[in-house]
Amino acid sequence: MPLGYEIFAGNTHDSTTVEDLVEKMEKLYGAADRIWVMDRGMVSEQNLARLRQHGRRYIIGTPKANLKQVEQHLLEKSDWQVVHEGVEVKLCSSADAANEVFILCKSKDRALKEQAMHDRFVGRIEKGLEKLKRTCEQRQGKNITQLIERRVGRLLQSNSRGAALFEITVSFDAAMGRTAIAVEKNDGASHWLRQTEGHYLLRTNITDWKPENLWQAYIHLTDAEEAFRIHKSDLHLRPLWHQKDERIKAHIFVCFLAFVLWKTFGLMCKQSGLGDEPRRVFEEIKKITMVDVVLTTTEGKELKIRTVARPDKPLQILLHRLGLQLPERLTKRIL
Repeated sequence: MPLGYEIFAGNTHDSTTVEDLVEKMEKLYGAADRIWVMDRGMVSEQNLARLRQHGRRYIIGTPKANLKQVEQHLLEKSDWQVVHEGVEVKLCSSADAANEVFILCKSKDRALKEQAMHDRFVGRIEKGLEKLKRTCEQRQGKNITQLIERRVGRLLQSNSRGAALFEITVSFDAAMGRTAIAVEKNDGASHWLRQTEGHYLLRTNITDWKPENLWQAYIHLTDAEEAFRIHKSDLHLRPLWHQKDERIKAHIFVCFLAFVLWKTFGLMCKQSGLGDEPRRVFEEIKKITMVDVVLTTTEGKELKIRTVARPDKPLQILLHRLGLQLPERLTKRIL
């Protein structure tokens, strides 16, 4: 369950907040045997040293480049364990630290997403290079070379996910009297990029857990991220034009309250045997309607009674499973 949140200035790097958060949590709730779960943006060797110094346990994400350290495990098809539909993991020993292990993970959905993303970036670069080549053919002279170099740099910068796959050289061809662009595909980088699609690496100093338990603990980060998706999808509130501190704080406070309610409802669903996706249950509950019944008294006044319409049988069973009972009437008012 969510306990609280912190707000930092926008120019604060995530990794600089770890020490303050750890100290505050332990001051409020004690130095319990908790596990610190962080994404790769929070990680620095200095932070990890502080955590290990006092025996704190952690599970953290690592940069994509760290997959090179477990390349052999990534290529091997054995020892993978299914921890969720479409997700497999395996443990890898750490050569740098005796008290740490890596958890290599691969996800089919993530692989498809990354493949589509890489294809999109590569397509943009190829399309942009074709356009620049046409510019070189149309505009003669040596003075265009530097302009083309700058445009190539901007093209690669804006499509950085696919930039490593290309080796591009811009030069002035004196014989032709125009600027030329030479493009070569980096087959090695392309092969590694495609091979690692859908893979990510976790790092932990918890050595006595099964890999599926470590992955499930780390995936709790997605619950925290869900807090900021709820206000967009369910509350239809977007953090636009919040230029004052009080508005920013109010917006985050509403998000937090919505998240607490959402987690509470999710636990109700899980305890009632209705699965771990409360959104489907919520859609059914939204079908409940209210009806205003207006009666005229003998004195000529109108009595307005607001009642709850009787739900159909499946919805009644659903409410019974959740332990919820609808009231017959909500208010009554004499007009």
